[in-house]
Amino acid sequence: MKDKAKILIVDDQANNTELLEAYLSPQGYDVIIASSGKKALETLFGGEIDLILLDVMMPEMDGFEVTRLIRENESSRMIPVVLVTALHETEDRIKGIEAGCDDFISKPIDRMELLARVRSLLKIKAYNDLLSNYRKDLESDVAARTEELKKALEKLQESSLETIYRLSMASEYKDEDTGAHIKRMSLYSAAIATRMNLDVNTVRLLLYSSPMHDVGKIGIPDLILLKPGKLDAAEWKIMMQHTNIGAGILNGSEAEFIRMGEQIARGHHEKWDGTGYPDGLKGAEIPLVCRITAIADVFDALTSRRPYKEPFSVEKSISIITEGRGSHFDPDVFDAFIAIKDDILSIKDQFENDKELSFDVSDLKAMVQQYNLDNLHKKPAGAGVEPDKPVL
Repeated sequence: MKDKAKILIVDDQANNTELLEAYLSPQGYDVIIASSGKKALETLFGGEIDLILLDVMMPEMDGFEVTRLIRENESSRMIPVVLVTALHETEDRIKGIEAGCDDFISKPIDRMELLARVRSLLKIKAYNDLLSNYRKDLESDVAARTEELKKALEKLQESSLETIYRLSMASEYKDEDTGAHIKRMSLYSAAIATRMNLDVNTVRLLLYSSPMHDVGKIGIPDLILLKPGKLDAAEWKIMMQHTNIGAGILNGSEAEFIRMGEQIARGHHEKWDGTGYPDGLKGAEIPLVCRITAIADVFDALTSRRPYKEPFSVEKSISIITEGRGSHFDPDVFDAFIAIKDDILSIKDQFENDKELSFDVSDLKAMVQQYNLDNLHKKPAGAGVEPDKPVL
């Protein structure tokens, strides 16, 4: 309980308020007077009150109505309300209880009874204030701890993602276009997934996981990996093993990024018509993230310099991809890719000459900022694509 509790006395009769004040002030209470229900509410909502002594029979707004309004307001609902009344009928007291009062004092007022009830209710108010303050302190502490955990998680996530990108670059270290390739792959895939209206979490996971699509190339001999000409049948059989090698490297992780990366590493060379590898999956059997990564990978391969070829023009690359609609590529994924061709080309132009083999987590942050997933995750007008959610 406070050193000097504030008690609001509400009565339209001055002789009644003077009597109550004469009883309470000598006890060290800070007494505030209101001559009507309206003035009482103005006083109450404008400052801190610990207890209300409220007359029932008042013009314009009686004590029952004032009590109801007090209880409806968030800031005042816990303040004890004592109805001071000459009414003695049971129904009147029931009406007061239903309105939300805590106690009654009958007129004429007995001084000792008044002080006893006031002391008791102020103790209850002090206890409620203690609980409320404890709850607020606890909520504040929880919010602070939550923010700390959020920052710690973000830092851990950044470290994990940096590791993913460094490992992805290691798998293609001998390719002079490594740095640009994995960044383009991430953004192409995220752009297509966004166009297809995938949920934000899946788009984000795809952005971070797609660079791991060729991690299995780390197990392919340089003689085959860097061969300037066409691979023969035996060499091609070995090259195809990079999907299984990659999936094996990433297998068994509990992290969502790695689990999706495993899916993509294994399935990004599957084809819509079932003629792909390593498992010959067909149509919707192929995880959607693999179908998306497949078209992103092919477009980047076609428009990039490789040991066995010069880059094709954008026009020729898109023409080749168009021929693969419904055979190599999921028609819905192809349509999404074509619908955002301008975005795809913008990404390509941005990272066209980025041949740095180094990687810093700031690169990843810049990529996420450039492709603002939270803002871009809007279903495009007329898209009509409702793909299945990939199983991770």
